[in-house]
Amino acid sequence: MTKRFDTELLPEGLHATGYHVGGATLAINAEVTGAEVICPGCGQRSTRQHGRYVRHLKDFPALGRSVQVRLSVRRFRCVTSQCSIMTFSEKVPDYLACRYGRRTGRFQDLVAYLGRAMGGRPAQALGRRLRFGVSKDTFLRGAASGARTMGHEPRVIGIDDWAWRKGQRYGTLICDLERRAVIDLLPDREPATVAAWLRQHPQIEIVARDRNGGYRQAISEALPYATQIADRWHLLQNASDAFLAAVRRAIPDIRRPVCGVELDPGILTSAERLQFEGFQRRQKTNVLIQRMGAEGVPIKRIVRVTGLSRGEREDVFRLRQSSLTPWFPQLEQYWQQGCRNGAELWRRLRADGFQGSLRVVGEWATRQRRAEAAIPQGTGKCPPSRKIARMMTSGRHHLSKADSIFVAQVENALPQLAQDRRLLDAFTSMVRNGEEDGLADWLDQTKASGLASFSRGLSADLDAVTAVLREPWSNGQTEGQINRLKLLKRQMYGTAGIDLLLARLQHSA
Repeated sequence: MTKRFDTELLPEGLHATGYHVGGATLAINAEVTGAEVICPGCGQRSTRQHGRYVRHLKDFPALGRSVQVRLSVRRFRCVTSQCSIMTFSEKVPDYLACRYGRRTGRFQDLVAYLGRAMGGRPAQALGRRLRFGVSKDTFLRGAASGARTMGHEPRVIGIDDWAWRKGQRYGTLICDLERRAVIDLLPDREPATVAAWLRQHPQIEIVARDRNGGYRQAISEALPYATQIADRWHLLQNASDAFLAAVRRAIPDIRRPVCGVELDPGILTSAERLQFEGFQRRQKTNVLIQRMGAEGVPIKRIVRVTGLSRGEREDVFRLRQSSLTPWFPQLEQYWQQGCRNGAELWRRLRADGFQGSLRVVGEWATRQRRAEAAIPQGTGKCPPSRKIARMMTSGRHHLSKADSIFVAQVENALPQLAQDRRLLDAFTSMVRNGEEDGLADWLDQTKASGLASFSRGLSADLDAVTAVLREPWSNGQTEGQINRLKLLKRQMYGTAGIDLLLARLQHSA
């Protein structure tokens, strides 16, 4: 049955005339207050009412029921006889309901918001619990229609490509670096498409981009006076790749110091030299004890002379005295026989009467392996080129003793590769600290180095590279937005169109 309805549940601009409760639905009869009755053809106001029709609009659920607004809309006759429009309807404001819409304006805004924030299926699952009765496709249509236009003219932008399908099809993302928001998505990365978009925004002054030649061409054609800035991350990545290529070319020469038997203490750092000198002293003590024992000198006299009754371990890493000390001869024997597993060594010692734990034996085996790696025996295996490059570009104090000694041997045997590493460090420091003055000298030094090809690429794009060292802008924000874009694409199984992707990207901006 229909009743009076006085509660303020409807949007402002609608007047309720009654309501009806039927099962899980609350139907509200309403009229538009203050609607315009001006003829859209001639602009004359009319008071001649012609009839009515009812629009059914869904609104927010209330009291656990879905709400349907039965909006009564009046029709009028035009008072101008020459007007081509004979009858027209009173205008319903867009914020109440869009033309031909089946939902109130505020409800449609919420549907679009949930579609942009959550996507189709998650929004449908939430809407089902809230009694929205909206399908996933409706959520997505609402989201795609909600992409915002720019309310300002960008001055500093970032441009980078993103993959519709990796290795086959790419698009372009344009980001406002000052406001940290996505401006637009382009369907491809062709220079003509990017240049056409840039011509529509002549106020742009600075463009941050990667070193893609197509983007450089498009910016130069459309905005010849704009400042181009190369991407810092790609510059550092390209420099690292150039050094890796130099390491790969030097692999045949690197294998020789790896397989060398003698270790030159002069190439070690101070801390490494102290450790190595201790190892040499222990070796001399062992030789003395073994010679005295072979000559029949009593153990007490050996102890008075050397302070030890037997030899010390012959490794670079000094060991503490432990419960394992008396069992070193057996361990050495098993080790020389080829048993390198800590658990198996412990089981053999237990059979001989050892009472210690597995952990003690496992730590001994680990130290033994490190000691063998720290002192090359002429059969060392050369690490992969990528690992060699990583070790050389890391600080020696961050490496293990074995890796540190290996790097020292390589740099001592290949001074040109060591020079390439120093040039790489200098370039990294310039980019990170914005040292523009040293770029010209650095380019001159690299002409005859392993980084020569990388240096020629920088010279070809010198203005953009110099701007990196001078300007505070970077394409990092654009890269971050592309990561968000990839996440949204995967959430929607790669089937979202460009309008829906743009709307969801702009949602949280």
